[in-house]
Amino acid sequence: MILCCGEALIDMLPRETTAGEPAFAPYAGGAVFNTAIALGRLGAEPGFFSGLSTDLFGELLVEKLSEAGASAELAHRSDRPTTLAFVRLEDGHATYTFYDENSALRVMTENDLPTLPASVKALFFGGISLVGEPCGSAYEALMAREADARVSMIDPNIRPSFVTDRAAYVARISAMMAQADIVKLSDEDLHWLEGDGDLADLARSIVDRGAKIVLITEGAKGARAYTAAHTVLVPAEKVDVVDTVGAGDTFNAGVLSALQKAKALDKATLADAPEALLRDALTMGIRTAAITVSRAGANPPWASEL
Repeated sequence: MILCCGEALIDMLPRETTAGEPAFAPYAGGAVFNTAIALGRLGAEPGFFSGLSTDLFGELLVEKLSEAGASAELAHRSDRPTTLAFVRLEDGHATYTFYDENSALRVMTENDLPTLPASVKALFFGGISLVGEPCGSAYEALMAREADARVSMIDPNIRPSFVTDRAAYVARISAMMAQADIVKLSDEDLHWLEGDGDLADLARSIVDRGAKIVLITEGAKGARAYTAAHTVLVPAEKVDVVDTVGAGDTFNAGVLSALQKAKALDKATLADAPEALLRDALTMGIRTAAITVSRAGANPPWASEL
């Protein structure tokens, strides 16, 4: 099992009733939730860990996970409300208003962390759940507890507008990247964290600090993998882009599913990953993300679509 650890929330998207009145429609979302959904659709049988409410929105999130073949059995359930993100569109630009205080996601603590069964071979972390407290500290503690025994991957998926204490956030992400076997960043995220400079030099500095594999996505250029021994580039696929929502989340699922299929989700293999394995993982990530961006919303492909 690949256990995806991070946020699940409800995006309230603007709609209009048949009477012409403004309304909002609930859609399940969240970066790490999207990765779990994508892994399930690819046949990886993932698990999902987060603070999940028992309210109607929490049940919707669990239902969507189940439909995709992802288990929420290890999630921490409570009667606190689900995080809601109301979306406002102006000239095609989306702005968000979050209702997150006292939510099932936000107030999860280290005391709520599960005991992981032996079936959990890898853990994936990321998203805005690494920003807030106390949940951010809980996820950080979970990685620290499990990093020596299980494969771990992190994609912080940075949203600068959410970060109120940059120094504390960068310290957390830096510590987690040093513990992770796989780090994935967009080129924008890499510069936000590491500053100006050559992408390759910045990526290799993360390898030098402990990560075994650093994956950098560069939009239409494709994606690169950096290790102590290799640098691998896989160009992007040409596709008519409809919506980029969920592209990075799906890329992560593609990479992890390829590594799982190759029976490479173990620390020793990843520490000395051959060039062919890196290329196959990047290719799968790009293929799956290309399908996602070709249609509206975070709608990752099923295995049959590949």
